[in-house]
Amino acid sequence: MWSVDPRTGKRREQVAVEAGADDVDRAVRAAHATVGALADRTARARLLRTAAGLLDGARTEVVAAADAETALGEARLTGELARTTAQLRYFADIVDEAAFLDVRISRPDPSTTPPTPDLRRMKIPLGVVAVYAASNFPLAFSVPGGDTASALAAGCPVVVKAHPCHPATSELVAGLLRRAAAEAGLPEDVVVLLHGFRAGVDLVRHPLVAAAGFTGSVRGGRALFDAAAARPVPIPFHGELGSLNPVVITEAAAAARPEEIGAGLAASMTMGQGQFCTKPGFVLAPEGPGGDRFVAALADALKGVEPGVMLAPRMREHFLTATAEGTRTDGVDAPVRPAGAEPLTVTPGFLTIAADTLLDGDPHGLLQETFGPVTVVARYAKRDQVSAVLALVPGNLTATLQTADADDPDAPSLLAELTPLAGRILVDAWPTGVAVADAQHHGGPYPATTSPFTSVGGTAIERWLRPISYQSTPQPLLPPELRDANPLGVPQR
Repeated sequence: MWSVDPRTGKRREQVAVEAGADDVDRAVRAAHATVGALADRTARARLLRTAAGLLDGARTEVVAAADAETALGEARLTGELARTTAQLRYFADIVDEAAFLDVRISRPDPSTTPPTPDLRRMKIPLGVVAVYAASNFPLAFSVPGGDTASALAAGCPVVVKAHPCHPATSELVAGLLRRAAAEAGLPEDVVVLLHGFRAGVDLVRHPLVAAAGFTGSVRGGRALFDAAAARPVPIPFHGELGSLNPVVITEAAAAARPEEIGAGLAASMTMGQGQFCTKPGFVLAPEGPGGDRFVAALADALKGVEPGVMLAPRMREHFLTATAEGTRTDGVDAPVRPAGAEPLTVTPGFLTIAADTLLDGDPHGLLQETFGPVTVVARYAKRDQVSAVLALVPGNLTATLQTADADDPDAPSLLAELTPLAGRILVDAWPTGVAVADAQHHGGPYPATTSPFTSVGGTAIERWLRPISYQSTPQPLLPPELRDANPLGVPQR
């Protein structure tokens, strides 16, 4: 596997070789052998905090490596590393608290129908988790990211399939995670790294892999999801695949604050060169003076954005092809046309179309995610056109409503229509930026994700656990967490 400089398109260094079937088998078996050691929750928490400390200590080296392979810039990557290490510590706290075990005890009660025996329920780890790293977050959604952190917190060893956009960064941080394991008194193979397209397919099919987490494209994620379901023993596949992240601007909002909304949209859709999974890629804006002022403000803001480098030359080419195809649809205008610039950069832009025209058909994928700094603005003349267009929108990570104020007359009905479309609803805010918090939900109806779980926040750990109940089991035979004496002091309900 070669490390490539996205600013020039040239190879930097050969980092690793693609793993073959035997390599995948050895990696999974090595990880599986650590399951028993990871049963020690104290050691798991120590591993997560040690990993955070080592990553923080290697900040200069990690940020430089990631920037060389992604062109995301020192400031962005320094912030992403801070998010990554905070997330590791956050899950260490969750391990210490132990509420994720969800311990429930039902005492015997012969008066119920049927009679209730002594029942004790908790959650236990699934086993080896396959993690597929993301292209656009070389740290926070890759080797040391949320899938890895939450899986280790659950007690599951991890085999990571590195993303080809940043193999050197992946090797560097995987080495730090393995060193953290050793310093925490655990086997290094609680984290194993693999490279190569074929390795990803072999990994999800390996009989000792118990679950998988994926962040990437609809095409790649769906292929792996299907492979996971087609196994002799199917496994959970928690994939984040693609999201349009629609925005609806009410008539009152367009009249009250069009310039503010235009500037906010421009900042959100160009963040990270439009390569965030939460980028607002489709907007419903009203016709009329307020809508015109919004479009003008968006155009002015985008014209001031400097050209930027995307994660890889092939992603740049796909962006340019997709946006060019979009402009071929009858009735589409480009007030600011997305374009390529030299060397290997792109300039942002947006397309506009009448809502009625879009309702007649979408031959060039205006209602599909396009990776990069572009959004589509559909202009509606009547409120019912908003409903008709939203009925065509697939599942999303986010949906945003821009209102005039809390008394905006269209807000209640539009919120009701947006709720089935997304996992996170925003009002008068922008979806880029996903806080790591207990109440966070980063997921949504298909194709946003393949399961109803979140990949960000404390409940992300639930993906890697399964419940088990013990009935009429003598106290000495119960796991310590389920005993009346509760020697480990875990929360019991």
